[in-house]
Amino acid sequence: MKDRIYVCHTFYHVYVACLKEFHIIHQGGNAGTATLVLSKMSNKFGSMVQRARECGLFEEVIEYDEKVDTFFPELAPLRVNTGSLPKNMINRIKFCRRFAQLQEQYVPVDFTKYKEIFVFCDSDPIGYYLNYKKIKYHALEDGLNCIKYGDTARYDNNGHFKFKAWMSAMGLIFIQNGYGKYCIDMEVNDISILDYPCKKYVELPRESLVQELTQDDKDLMLKLFIENMDELQAQLDEGRDKPRVLILSEPLCELPVREQIFKDLVNEYGKVNGKEAVVMIKQHPRDYLDYNKLFPDQIILAGTFPMEMLNFIKGLKFDRLVSVYTVVDSIKFVDEKLFLGDDFMDKYEAPEIHRINEQIKD
Repeated sequence: MKDRIYVCHTFYHVYVACLKEFHIIHQGGNAGTATLVLSKMSNKFGSMVQRARECGLFEEVIEYDEKVDTFFPELAPLRVNTGSLPKNMINRIKFCRRFAQLQEQYVPVDFTKYKEIFVFCDSDPIGYYLNYKKIKYHALEDGLNCIKYGDTARYDNNGHFKFKAWMSAMGLIFIQNGYGKYCIDMEVNDISILDYPCKKYVELPRESLVQELTQDDKDLMLKLFIENMDELQAQLDEGRDKPRVLILSEPLCELPVREQIFKDLVNEYGKVNGKEAVVMIKQHPRDYLDYNKLFPDQIILAGTFPMEMLNFIKGLKFDRLVSVYTVVDSIKFVDEKLFLGDDFMDKYEAPEIHRINEQIKD
């Protein structure tokens, strides 16, 4: 049996997997015994794949051509709302089973060969597959404190949730984030901030893992995630004698609206105490808007690394950090953090699109 396997869908997931591996090492465990699986479904990992294979932290790094349900046309009829709860649930039972069967040919590893399985974002197809194969695993939150701002398990199963959760606990259907029969537990950063309890939630603060890191650990992660450190450092050194603002891009709305959102953010928050600031935009890995073209006067930081890497760069300092939905609790190099949230987004799209938690009904 192999020790551990992590299924990651984003750079942030890989970052947390690294934190967990370093924790095991600091507790006396063996380095380089885990397998890292990188799903290509929603994130372009690019050259990081090879660096992960060479970093020494993982025994094996495997890419996974995970397929969304719309890739399989035969599943579409099973997703149609019939207007009848019993009929919908029968179709859902069929959907969960068939989706997992179709996914199986793309799964690149034999999960039964691992002692422990860790899955980030088990709402993705891998969750359906493990549930169908009756393979037990640990789930981990998709992003820092993300359930507080979007409880997708309840939102995706809005109405009759307790009944649906019971069906999932019986293994008849699948619900993510701790409600699946074969999910052992659901690891979150902070249970106290979550509005709805789940008996499988377990708390492991990310900051406690970060505090364990040595400088060598941090340097290793910087080499893993940053393709060209000299180029990034040159960007970050710009305007150190001026006020500096960092804006986090996100894949919000359709492209024309998204462009307007970030133009408004630059205009509204691009000054500090009345002085023009040097504005940098940190691109989100799944935001493919051409920020270099649209914002030639701003400095665009690549979307190929998690923003937490900036915490490890010595001497880095910003006056202000601006985010719409990305949780910035872990960022340490700024004086002022602005999390804009739903009230800001109400100006750009219908509130019901993004005010997810307010629409949850049992």
